[in-house]
Amino acid sequence: MSHAAVYAVGLDAGASATRCVIGIVEDGVLRLLGYGEARSYGWVKGCISDQKAVADSILAAVQEAERMAQVPVESAVVGIGGPTARGANSRGITDIGRPREIEQRDVNRAVERASHVQLHEDRMILQLFTQDFVVDGHAGHRDPRKILATRLESNVHVVTASEQEHACLVGAVNQAHLAVEETVFEPIAACYAAALPEDRREGLALVDVGAHSTQLVVYFGDALLDAWSLPISGDHFTRDIARGLHTTFDDAALIKAEYGCAVLGLTGDNIYIEVPSPGGREPREAPRRLLNGILEARAEELFRHVRKELARVDMDQSLAGGVLLTGGEARLNGLCDMAERVLNCQARKGLAIGIEDWPEELDDPAWTTAAGLAMYSARLRIRGELERRATGLLGRIFS
Repeated sequence: MSHAAVYAVGLDAGASATRCVIGIVEDGVLRLLGYGEARSYGWVKGCISDQKAVADSILAAVQEAERMAQVPVESAVVGIGGPTARGANSRGITDIGRPREIEQRDVNRAVERASHVQLHEDRMILQLFTQDFVVDGHAGHRDPRKILATRLESNVHVVTASEQEHACLVGAVNQAHLAVEETVFEPIAACYAAALPEDRREGLALVDVGAHSTQLVVYFGDALLDAWSLPISGDHFTRDIARGLHTTFDDAALIKAEYGCAVLGLTGDNIYIEVPSPGGREPREAPRRLLNGILEARAEELFRHVRKELARVDMDQSLAGGVLLTGGEARLNGLCDMAERVLNCQARKGLAIGIEDWPEELDDPAWTTAAGLAMYSARLRIRGELERRATGLLGRIFS
């Protein structure tokens, strides 16, 4: 009996570029079929300002991926980020009563109670991740089932987002003739693509640096400890250059990409770059050290914010797995060096792993989130039947 092909689609609708990845699941392995990229429109400061423009960008990226894959797609796992997304810890408690073995329904109840957090207006739960369980006062259990107990507590990390922004994004995807399988916090998807479980075992952070927003996730083992949005993004770097070199924003972006480096010490002396002048005037020359001094100051500020957030969750000295940098702005030369200097741990670009036929031109931190979203889609498709049989809010936690 023949089975229908199982396709997996990841859609990363970013503020500067929209990327789509289409794969096929064969013998439990995801193989790339096609990918597409389009310039994004309709975003302001990481939020949707024109839903129709966002939908057009999504449609252009999806159609390019479909042409390469030679298959039409109907749904996708979609990434969401921006300044409105953030995480918080929560705890749920269930009294079992007389001593007996903990069952799946007890776990579901404890996790469900932990999800009952008080949300401010326009907030919704995007994702929920279990950290560990406390059994009769003893912490650190990942799977408490079959343990004899009278009381069970669950510690979870709840990622929330703006309900309005979420609805706008889903609406834009629907306008592009796609259904949304699930929405995933973008750096979680990026970490899913770029880090193996053993990388997270002794502490790992991922910083997703986009044009309009920067997000951070922190793991220790299987537990998500923190998910947060940071106040500095790629556009801050570009605006600093535009002001410092007295040029336009678009020209500053080109200068940053071609000549920029986040560490001044890596820049040679007496090297000059050509800077376009606004208003059609003759281009000027400026020391490259001036450009990179501007970038170094902003990069140091970015990672000081990261360090502050790591300290808040007691992980500023515990990242044995280091820091991964993803997003289009992670391409900036010297950014890993600055991360290592400020955070005092190893840092590297987070590149997608685990997808067959992944081409060399996509070994780029800008494509990591889209790859992770496609991998999420594959997992949902593979486990669809198991999920339909599961009961409760999070019946698939230990499946």
